[in-house]
Amino acid sequence: MKVVFLIAACASVLAVFLICVFLFANGLPAMGKIGPLKFLFGTEWRPTNDKFGILPMIVASIYVTAGAILIGVPIALFTSVFMARYCPKKIYKPLKSGIELMAGVPSIVYGYFGLVLLVPLIRQLFGGSMLAACILLGIMILPTIIGVTESAVRSVPESYYEGSLALGATKERSIFFVMLPAAKSGILAGVVLGIGRAIGETMAVIMVAGNQPRMPKGLLQGVRTMTANIVTEMGYA
Repeated sequence: MKVVFLIAACASVLAVFLICVFLFANGLPAMGKIGPLKFLFGTEWRPTNDKFGILPMIVASIYVTAGAILIGVPIALFTSVFMARYCPKKIYKPLKSGIELMAGVPSIVYGYFGLVLLVPLIRQLFGGSMLAACILLGIMILPTIIGVTESAVRSVPESYYEGSLALGATKERSIFFVMLPAAKSGILAGVVLGIGRAIGETMAVIMVAGNQPRMPKGLLQGVRTMTANIVTEMGYA
């Protein structure tokens, strides 16, 4: 069984490696024709005018992901602590089921929610914006981070908590200054998974971010992320 599990693990790594090789093999000729510096650091994206600068989309992806992390991580962290150490048994199962259900909601549904609720609230006259995308992605990454972080907090030995109380620390100090640092590797893993979900999201971002291929100029201005640009320009590829 060790060999079977090793083959399965290697197959997963090999699949990712082959995807990267395929993308670079098909992308490098175009990058070489355009010029790597013009492609990576160009500030204009106009395929019909032979301008292929992707820097605005790179910066927009970073900004939107950072905003989602700033919004989603604190909420997810406090929710995880509540579920692991404070939540009454009567409401734990419904709460846990609701969070798991959030993970299964299609991104197009989140996008429609953001389009009809968040966007009008933020920009009633000018359409989508980067702030709407940040809030929506912050909501979408919650179940991923909560699930991993709660498991990490529960995996900390109870003796850490009891020892902290025995030394005179309050319950809150024992949780936030003893248990959370002990579970930092698991929490970090949850945050990384949340970043992956946020930076790779496409449909929801297209619907609320404004879809404007330009350098970000503010939270209330429209942007276009890398994934959104791939979908939008696929017909021209």
